[in-house]
Amino acid sequence: MLTVAYPWLALLAPLPFLVRWLLPPHPTMRAGLRVPFFARLVALTGQQPHRGGVVAARSLPRLAMLGLCWGSVLGALMRPQWIEPPLHRDEPTRDLLLLVDLSGSMDTRDFVDPAGRTVDRLTAVKGVLDDFLSRRRGDRAGIVVFGDAPFALVPFTTDLDLCRAMLRDTVVGMAGPRTALGDAIALGIALFGRSTVAAKTIIALTDGNDTASQVPPSEAAGVARDKGIVIHAVAIGDPATAGEDKLDERALQDAAATTGGGYFRALDRAGLEQIYARLDAIETRRIDTVTVRPKRDVFWIPLAAALVASMLAQALRLLVQEFGRPLAGRGPRTAP
Repeated sequence: MLTVAYPWLALLAPLPFLVRWLLPPHPTMRAGLRVPFFARLVALTGQQPHRGGVVAARSLPRLAMLGLCWGSVLGALMRPQWIEPPLHRDEPTRDLLLLVDLSGSMDTRDFVDPAGRTVDRLTAVKGVLDDFLSRRRGDRAGIVVFGDAPFALVPFTTDLDLCRAMLRDTVVGMAGPRTALGDAIALGIALFGRSTVAAKTIIALTDGNDTASQVPPSEAAGVARDKGIVIHAVAIGDPATAGEDKLDERALQDAAATTGGGYFRALDRAGLEQIYARLDAIETRRIDTVTVRPKRDVFWIPLAAALVASMLAQALRLLVQEFGRPLAGRGPRTAP
């Protein structure tokens, strides 16, 4: 579809006619009479010579060509644009942050992989999260790992393959041996500070008790609630473990309940897969479809038309002059 960006410039169309009507014509100075006895002729006639000008009359074809060129230039100034077919682009409307526990207890080998081999908890978690991320569409995702302190492993990005690759490279203890869940939630809240989407979700995964946080998980969850962030807590491992590695289910339940999220507990890989399947159902895909119609400038078309028309008119004038001169000089032929 063709449109113009500045249609109001069409009001300038009668400008040449106004100039021709309001301004005086441009005279061309040239001698009107050439004789060797001009002074004697003046004396005999008694007339006083004076300077003057000649206004050349324009032919109708020339006026038509000037009008065509003016219309073409004015059409180019109006900036004609060709609107392309609409393009549809999906934009994410949710930011999803994964909090992954890398404390020493995640090295406990009490999970079984799909091949039937006994693996540590982190290996099982990475396998399930990899599958979970591969099914995400229309989300921005980020990853925070925590141990003694939390670290932003991947900031929010739509490149979920990058998230999966970075997650596969994590190892137990790389963030310290203890568990700082509350600080990890606090860091997650800070990462959401520049988020402009409406839906903000944290999925926190841990297998131990918060033993290293400066911010208790309950207080961090309260701040997350005030900022519209939902926390889903996923607990893995044996809740009957004693000591610092004991799973604090009450703290995870409170954090999830405070923000309106859910609490899930997985004792094996199958249970962990079921939890993320339920999270898939809860955190449904939310996408805004943005429609864009690209515009392509075509102002060069009227300019090219004016150039071609003026060149053709000039060529025709030269042809007429070239072939008309000898024809005009020929007289009637007489028989000898």
